[in-house]
Amino acid sequence: MAVVSDSMIEKLASARRSLKSSLEKSRVLGLALEKSGPRLEEINQRLPSLEAAVRPIRAQKEALVAVGGHINRAVSPAAAVLNVFDAVHGLEKSLLSDPRNDLPGYLSVLKRLEEALKFLGDNCGLAIQWLEDIVEYLEDNLVADERYLSNLKKSLKNLRELQNDEERVCLDGGLLEAALDKLECEFRLLLTENSVPLPMSSSSSLGEQPCIAPSPLPVMVIQKLQAIIGRLTANKRLEKCISIYVEVRSSNVRASLQALDLDYLEISISEFNDVQSIEGYIAQWGKHLEFAVKHLFEAEYKLCNDVFERIGLDVWMGCFAKIAAQAGILAFLQFGKTVTESKKDPIKLLKLLDIFASLNKLRLDFNRLFGGGACIEIQNLTRDLIKRVIEGASEIFWELLFQVELQRQTAPPSDGSVPRLVSFLTDYCNRLLGDNYKPILTQVLVIHRNWKHEKFQERLLVDAILNIIKAIEKNLETWSKGYEDATLANLFLVNNHWHLHKHLKGTKLGDLLGDSWLKEHDQSKDYYAAIFLKDSWGKLPSLLSREGLMLFSGGRATARDLVKKRLKSFNEAFDDMYKKQSNWVVSERDLRDKTCQLIVQAVVPVYRSYMQNYGPLVEQDPSASKYAKYTVQTLENMLASLFQPKPAKYVSFKGRQPSGKFSNGFT
Repeated sequence: MAVVSDSMIEKLASARRSLKSSLEKSRVLGLALEKSGPRLEEINQRLPSLEAAVRPIRAQKEALVAVGGHINRAVSPAAAVLNVFDAVHGLEKSLLSDPRNDLPGYLSVLKRLEEALKFLGDNCGLAIQWLEDIVEYLEDNLVADERYLSNLKKSLKNLRELQNDEERVCLDGGLLEAALDKLECEFRLLLTENSVPLPMSSSSSLGEQPCIAPSPLPVMVIQKLQAIIGRLTANKRLEKCISIYVEVRSSNVRASLQALDLDYLEISISEFNDVQSIEGYIAQWGKHLEFAVKHLFEAEYKLCNDVFERIGLDVWMGCFAKIAAQAGILAFLQFGKTVTESKKDPIKLLKLLDIFASLNKLRLDFNRLFGGGACIEIQNLTRDLIKRVIEGASEIFWELLFQVELQRQTAPPSDGSVPRLVSFLTDYCNRLLGDNYKPILTQVLVIHRNWKHEKFQERLLVDAILNIIKAIEKNLETWSKGYEDATLANLFLVNNHWHLHKHLKGTKLGDLLGDSWLKEHDQSKDYYAAIFLKDSWGKLPSLLSREGLMLFSGGRATARDLVKKRLKSFNEAFDDMYKKQSNWVVSERDLRDKTCQLIVQAVVPVYRSYMQNYGPLVEQDPSASKYAKYTVQTLENMLASLFQPKPAKYVSFKGRQPSGKFSNGFT
């Protein structure tokens, strides 16, 4: 019984454990079911959408079979495009580095980028089209969900719009533009570092410097510039490239010219009275222009050709034209024009001939450097300047005779000296006939008459100058008659005949006039000098007459009175004549010395002899100083100091003018 009871108890204990374990499992399962409720609800809610997604699979069998091929054909180009996109991004690090480190390598990578972008540009549209076709197929055959297809359509539409607007920027994210910007910076840097202003020597030796033969940039630098230009041109940046080149090189030329002090090129017509006030600038202008053309613009012309020759003639000629204009050639031409607009006078004729000579000397250089269509502005300004110079010079030359004739009505110099007109024109005509000006003037007159369809003969130039000299002779004759004092008129003629003889003998003009003409003026000088001496100082010796003194028997007192009287008359006449003639002038020193010597020889010996013989009669007199007023030495010194020239004054032509433009001033 005890054994049974123990066995039963063990079974009951086992059943209890089993029941307890089952209850625990039931409790855990209940908890699990409780937690699974929401998930089942979620699944229940998603079942309709899953059903919609699975529904296309229930499409026709033929459509399901064909869709794989359509998708593969659309995805393959798109995948290729994506691979190229990856390659483009792989170039980014190289293209954002400094080109200077390895310019050839940089340009090679840039070219690869261009090729990649070209591939993308050519194939993106095709890939989009294929994707659009597969979307259309899926839609027509109900193979895909409508919402999915709608999203695809929207994405493809955005891609199509991006392709049409700023294609390259969108394709590479602006990488190409950034690389090109770096190339432009490198282009500017190469130019700036290797553009050095030409060393200046003294302004006076500018014309003696040899022309520059080698290019102003090293060959390696030119090759780098050409390589950069090639890539920039391929990407439609040639204009920006030219702009940088013109800016740097024109600045370099200006820096070269700056040492020459060219501020005078900016002078305006209102800043000077006449050509004579800027005569020095005109002389510099010719040297500076020649230096600029033969040294600076010649070098820039060659360099433009070297750098841009692969692009084409029009491009590099246009580039050079901009450099020349910005560097200062227009300022040179404008200065010449300003000179032509100044008041007309004879000195202006010489300066216009100087300008013409400078331009003519550079004619071949101008035609070669600035002859292209790109330099049309420079050509027009140059032609206009030459036209103004030729017309202005011809007009002044042919008016010279008329201007000389106009002066005939003016008063002669009050001091009997050589009129400024005479001294100026004798030298002026000699200069016109000289080797420096005659060929230029002849050329100018020939061109001007050709423009008027008139023939020119060299004799016209010679005759015009001879007529000017004849007009001067008539002026002298007329002026001599304008003096109230005949003695002053004679001195005036002595001065001028001597001037014409002395200053024209042995000159081009003197040879043209001939020996007989020169001899005639020399003889005229002697003739009027004799009359001058006879009618003035030659009268004084007669006042010291000895008549009555040697035979006088009335005693010493009477002789003294007679000597006093004659000395008084002599002193009064001498003082009057000396006072008057002290204001007269003999400009030429040798003529002045000779004239004074003749006067001394005519007066002093007579006075010396008279005072030696009769001076003692009055020297003891209390009033002796009234009669023995001058010692012989004092008298001689006073006569020797006559006719001294006064400080030069500005003398101008006066009288009616043939036009409102002609100024008669001569300095």
